[in-house]
Amino acid sequence: MSKIERFEDIESWQLARELTAGICRATNVAEFSRDFGLKDQIRRAAVSIMSNIAEGFGRGGNAEPIQFLAIARGSAAEVQAQLYVALDAGYVAEEQFKKYYKLTDECAKKIGGFIRYLKQSDLKGPKYK
Repeated sequence: MSKIERFEDIESWQLARELTAGICRATNVAEFSRDFGLKDQIRRAAVSIMSNIAEGFGRGGNAEPIQFLAIARGSAAEVQAQLYVALDAGYVAEEQFKKYYKLTDECAKKIGGFIRYLKQSDLKGPKYK
């Protein structure tokens, strides 16, 4: 694993950023944009992935970052569940659903790998260096 000096260096954060941008674009379209509850919830869940990865990084050491990464992984599952709602409501096409579901899955897998890495690491310092 390469040296991580900023949260922006974390692969799962980069994927979460891409996912969040896509979710924001998808929820700005037609009927989806008028379903304020679902639109807000799926956006907040996507942003939560990015935010918790960054916040965990800012905490340093291993214990707290692992906790925040676990929350981020939970938010990824929430995005996937809400994608099903959007698909079933006809807000997103099957192709769009698959694209964002897969991106969310990739992000969650990267988060899981990072959690495993941190659990095996003896890092006690302020950053994941």
